[in-house]
Amino acid sequence: MTLRQVASHAGVSRQTVSNVLNAPERVDPTTLAKVQAAIEALGYQPNRTARSLATRQAGLIGYGLAGSPGHSLFMDPFLHMMTESIERTGRHVLLFTATPGLAGLQTYADLIAQRAVDAFILSDTVDHDPRHSWLASRGVPFASFGRAWPDEGEQPGSWVDVDGAKACAELVSGLHACGHTRIAFVGWQSLTSAGSDRQRGWRAECERLGLAERDCVAVSADTDSTEGGARAAAALLDSAVPPTAIVAVSDLLAVGVLGEVRRRGLVAGRDVAVTGFDDSLLAAAVDGGLTSVRQPTAEIAATLVGLLETPDEERGVLLPGEVVVRGSAPLML
Repeated sequence: MTLRQVASHAGVSRQTVSNVLNAPERVDPTTLAKVQAAIEALGYQPNRTARSLATRQAGLIGYGLAGSPGHSLFMDPFLHMMTESIERTGRHVLLFTATPGLAGLQTYADLIAQRAVDAFILSDTVDHDPRHSWLASRGVPFASFGRAWPDEGEQPGSWVDVDGAKACAELVSGLHACGHTRIAFVGWQSLTSAGSDRQRGWRAECERLGLAERDCVAVSADTDSTEGGARAAAALLDSAVPPTAIVAVSDLLAVGVLGEVRRRGLVAGRDVAVTGFDDSLLAAAVDGGLTSVRQPTAEIAATLVGLLETPDEERGVLLPGEVVVRGSAPLML
């Protein structure tokens, strides 16, 4: 089916059909209805490539896959929600991979040069992430899941984030209310903004409660896996002053911590309290359940897509996380 056939069926010119598809506000309402009826009757589907060349709009939003397995427990459902939110606007997602850091900017440059996408959604944001300033300086629309924490001034572009610092502070407060004074933290080795934010909240609440620094130790898992979480927990539990509670930066690491706690014959939630973050499927699946922080996945995705609709109005949206209490750490909130 071609544009010419639609025009013939409706008794109008090809240019009129093109206007109906690309600038309907220019078309007389009677003619508009006639052409739309012809399009529906013939089942015409506009060629996306041809339309992008004419309108400079690809109808696609670019999203780079970081390929970091540690985030997949949350990022998989997030990707589904984001795709659904974008498709409700009549657009689709173009997935691609890009090397982290400055080297990966070439992939973004290639997509921009090809006019392959109309905008980008960024995630897996790292401290001082170079993509934000680079895209902003070129006038490319984007919205970021996560804050880049620049040294000076406001972060360029719009962003959505979950207040991980506040949520982790709430975990520490709840653990302390249950009598815990030795509360450790297991984090990621990579400098993600989310990991830094969560650790910052843990540390700040430990200090606010007056807990001794030797009793609030942070370690980084050597790998982003359950095995890495288990090894980090072993180091903490073998220390001179072992913790009675461990706050993990993610559910994946927390499950590894739980495994090490149980391997030693200790009871999670009684001898050592363990918490995670993301409230992934793992949190409800492990024996006794894992206390975790639930991120509002659908709201994050919808807000990101909404921010793309107003690229000239840069703003940040900070959403709360929800602590979900299970057997691994019966908190007093």
